[in-house]
Amino acid sequence: MKKYPDYYENEEELETALSRPSREVVEMIKKLDGDLIFLGVAGKMGVSMARMAREACLQAGIEKRIIGVSRFSEESQRQLLEESGIETLKGDLLDLDFVRSLPDVKNVYYLAGTKFGTTGNESATWAMNAYLPGLVADKYKNSRIVAFSTGCVYSHVHHQSGGSKETDVPQPIGEYAQSCLGRERLFEFGSLKNHTFVSLIRLFYAVEMRYGVLVDIATKVLEEKPIDVTMGYVNVIWQGDANAMILRAIEHCESPAKTLNITGPELLSVRETALKFGELMNKKVTLKGVEAETALLGNAEESFKRFGKPEVGIDKLIYWTAQWVSGKHKLLGKPTHFENRDGNY
Repeated sequence: MKKYPDYYENEEELETALSRPSREVVEMIKKLDGDLIFLGVAGKMGVSMARMAREACLQAGIEKRIIGVSRFSEESQRQLLEESGIETLKGDLLDLDFVRSLPDVKNVYYLAGTKFGTTGNESATWAMNAYLPGLVADKYKNSRIVAFSTGCVYSHVHHQSGGSKETDVPQPIGEYAQSCLGRERLFEFGSLKNHTFVSLIRLFYAVEMRYGVLVDIATKVLEEKPIDVTMGYVNVIWQGDANAMILRAIEHCESPAKTLNITGPELLSVRETALKFGELMNKKVTLKGVEAETALLGNAEESFKRFGKPEVGIDKLIYWTAQWVSGKHKLLGKPTHFENRDGNY
């Protein structure tokens, strides 16, 4: 069991925590054949996930080539990766020649994707979320591929239903979610055509202290802005736990492609969470709207059977977030828009 502090004091502590591997990740790395490549590594989760893989190698006492690929619009992310012993390749993954030039690697983590800015720019969203997966599925047809998807491919379900399961028929709302289902279908096609072992990760709201649903709620509480509770319930998971599960999913790739929901076990009430933040930060909470009976929720029991449940529970996450946000520490400034019910981003 990993040791966690009362709360995080700075970004260095936080980055270290997000990239600290569990014992199971270290054991997985010991057995894993081949090197690792992370495509779209400079997103919200990629840097800490790649660094977790590198740290697992160090703890296991083995040497693997770990490669991070991105346009690296923020040079600091590239610098952090390279300082951690991770090789970086800079380029545009929508450039076919660049994709073809990438090294052949046995273990591929596909993290690339576009969400915000979809409305009015639908063709670019489909290119990134559905065209690019086809290129990658062909380039790495002889590799194992873990590919990010999203819980947004499901429909809204009743908050007492236990959440959508992997066996439920996808019913994506809006073009972003539709394009993400397109991403899944292209990887599924490649898996069937080439017998590529693939794992599709439907993730529901990974959170850390600078970004995520909890930060969105806590920030509005701190600023005494009204909080819309129409999307009344959510699932969240500590990003460190999500990183560990997704890394381990490389051992659970199958052909046809295997789909796994990744999220926390708790059903989180937006209303109750806002009130808790108000209590912790000594702020008056203003709510608006009425909870709808349905919400975007996931059932991750299949993942829990394979990986166990997350180590960090919701009470600790709320407390950490309250301390970070009220302490005016750095935020990424990228709202999740979790309250959106029409699928337009």
